Amino acid sequence: MKESHALYETRGNIAIITLNRPAARNAFSPEMIRLWNSFLEDAREDYGIRVIVVTGNGDTFCSGGDIQDMADGKLKSWDMKNFLWEGVHRIVLTLEDIDKPVIAAINGAAMGAGMDMAIMCDLRVCSDRAMLAESYINMGLVPGDGGAYFLPRLVGLSKAMELLFTGDSLNPQEALELGIINRVVPHEKLMEETMLLAEKIASKPPLAIRMMKRAVYQSQTSTLRSHLDYISSQISLLSETEDHREAARAFLEKRKPVFAGR
Repeated sequence: MKESHALYETRGNIAIITLNRPAARNAFSPEMIRLWNSFLEDAREDYGIRVIVVTGNGDTFCSGGDIQDMADGKLKSWDMKNFLWEGVHRIVLTLEDIDKPVIAAINGAAMGAGMDMAIMCDLRVCSDRAMLAESYINMGLVPGDGGAYFLPRLVGLSKAMELLFTGDSLNPQEALELGIINRVVPHEKLMEETMLLAEKIASKPPLAIRMMKRAVYQSQTSTLRSHLDYISSQISLLSETEDHREAARAFLEKRKPVFAGR
């Protein structure tokens, strides 16, 4: 029986999506893309889920497009556009819509579209064995999954141009110093450390976490005045929630708060 190209599991308040084509270095397939997006939708709609983790099975996080398909010329121009627009880009747009934190646990190489899929997550925990590269230029292509959008926002315009023009690989320490990833951890502790971070975030007031994420991304495309107006509305709404009252009571009573949230 054929194994699914992506897997989904939950551990408490955390959903884990695992890309599952290790023999193909977790390269994209139509099934993987369909499942990936479907699992993200499941996690978004499940109010019990507070944090989402994405990782890969085997020694690769994601190698992006299937190079064998590229060499064989299987995807013609409109087929490629439709595969991106109707498939891969649905993941990008779903991630933009999800107001729950999404963490990439980068277990190995994240190349081309694989790097794009990592940097569009909110946080990145990286194995010390991983490598990252915007390697499109080496295939005579441009970033198809949002790399030219997300990378300059992480490292600045000039450095992003260098990485995109050269396709140079980055080791975890270099990626950390550039601000592309949040943490480097020993390979054998990747999921343990990622889950500790996910559990820490999941223990915080979930409504405030969701509004915090919205506020940060909203601020990237707004004026200061618009952002302050937006955030004043958010904090006003949060001040009326049971999560806020529970946090205040727990602080005064010197105990750990328990958040119901949604």
